[in-house]
Amino acid sequence: MLKSMTGFGRVEQVVGDKTFLVDIKSLNGKQFELSLRLPAFLKPFEFDIRALLSKKLGRGSVDCNISLKESGAAKPVSINTDLAKAYYKPIAELSDALKLDPAGILSTLLKLPEVITPTGETLTPAEWEIFQKVIEAAIDNLNQHREEEGKMLEKDLLLRISNIRKQQDIVLELEPLRKQKIREGLVKVLEDNVGKENYDPNRLEQELIYYIEKIDLSEEQVRLKNHCEYFKSILEEPEESKGKKLSFILQEIGREINTTGAKAYDSSIQKSVVLMKDELEKAKEQVLNVL
Repeated sequence: MLKSMTGFGRVEQVVGDKTFLVDIKSLNGKQFELSLRLPAFLKPFEFDIRALLSKKLGRGSVDCNISLKESGAAKPVSINTDLAKAYYKPIAELSDALKLDPAGILSTLLKLPEVITPTGETLTPAEWEIFQKVIEAAIDNLNQHREEEGKMLEKDLLLRISNIRKQQDIVLELEPLRKQKIREGLVKVLEDNVGKENYDPNRLEQELIYYIEKIDLSEEQVRLKNHCEYFKSILEEPEESKGKKLSFILQEIGREINTTGAKAYDSSIQKSVVLMKDELEKAKEQVLNVL
């Protein structure tokens, strides 16, 4: 079964006297790329949080936001003066430009992120153990969304491969007729330009066999069929991360389709090649979202 790289997970849970809200959003990406926002007192656990997200999510562009709702008894706090000063200048300039009353700037500054932080506060080992489960619950929520979208991706990819095989069947039906048309065309050219009595039929037959072998499509069609069957077998494998492997197989499928088109010299076969390329491009777009 396939798993998409796209999903969303959200969990809110009380840990001790704190209420944590964990939001995780994932989009497609070549590698694991994480944008992490968390309260200052969780900074000591940042590496562990990043490692947990990387292990559980694999690949994708991940945006994780951890926020805190304080509850319980009041705790000592500290004011980050340098940060408040850095905030003040642009806010004051904006207030002046908009001709607003500057009296409310201080209250605004105190509400900005990280200006006021609890003094020396962090999670206890027991709270951290519980909080890990909160993050894992959000990850599980996201992965459930990934699996649901993966089912739709798998259904669409199977349709694309099936359509390619249908066009390949048409190519195989046209192949004997193509060879006969090529033979008749070459004979007609010789008869029109040299004369029926002025060429050696045996030598012509030898040249025709050589030429037709050069543009024979049998090997390409066998490889194309094998690649399509391999693609479907990969879809059935239990491993979660298979997007890159599927992408490589589609490249091989594209190579055989392109070679078929280059050798065809037949408008009907070229039409099927164009339709196969169209299905292939749609499959490539979908595989970009596969984990």
